[in-house]
Amino acid sequence: MTDRPAWLKWLTALHRDERGAEGLEKVLIIAAVALPLLGLLIAYRKEINRWVNDTWGEVRTEGEQPFDQPF
Repeated sequence: MTDRPAWLKWLTALHRDERGAEGLEKVLIIAAVALPLLGLLIAYRKEINRWVNDTWGEVRTEGEQPFDQPF
């Protein structure tokens, strides 16, 4: 039986090594959730901006006159 080349031994050892696999899986799961959300935020950024500005305007108006005048 002949010895395998060094690069093939290294490649085989790398393939069998499972250290870090769990961390990589966590990163991939987080990316699978975060990337579509980021895509939605980018796609609807104008609508979100308009909604935030309208809501902030309502809050600001309420803050300037928090109570109805009794008279």
